[in-house]
Amino acid sequence: MITSGELRKGITIELEGKLYQVVDYQHIKMKRTALIRLKLYDIRGGHTIERTFQSNEKFTRARLDYRSMQYLYNDGNLYYFMDEENFEQVSLDSNQLGDATNYLKEGMSLQISSYQGELVGVELPTAVELQVTDTGPGFKGDTATAGNKPATLETGITIQVPLFINQGDIIKVDTRDGSYLERVS
Repeated sequence: MITSGELRKGITIELEGKLYQVVDYQHIKMKRTALIRLKLYDIRGGHTIERTFQSNEKFTRARLDYRSMQYLYNDGNLYYFMDEENFEQVSLDSNQLGDATNYLKEGMSLQISSYQGELVGVELPTAVELQVTDTGPGFKGDTATAGNKPATLETGITIQVPLFINQGDIIKVDTRDGSYLERVS
């Protein structure tokens, strides 16, 4: 059990038989009591809820296990991964992966999380390198601060990139918010 003071963003808790990850944490002080407002992501359900609790309430912390796996391919709604130790193949559906599907590249190594033997999600690296498959033309003299244009990447996601980025360039993308970081080549 953990107290409300030990809650932080990213911690996984079990509440009413469901697994939730803390997305946002606010401590609200009132005259006689203090409240905690939590924004929670339902790991199995794939949706977000907001709940308010008394500051003296205790929560059950969920212990997730992580295994290193390699992403192989997707077949419609299912994404297949291979355990790097015993070569066992497992699949997760797009609801379990959420926005991670926008950054999955064949052959990349990831951490797959499980709770009591059930696979529940994937932990992406902070940044991934993806190739630009479609964007408007870049012009000589364009700088990083001159503006942005949309670019479609090899995984199908469209993000805003600086004007000097061309089709075929490989760029680094932040997986937390989908923003452009830098050009790799």
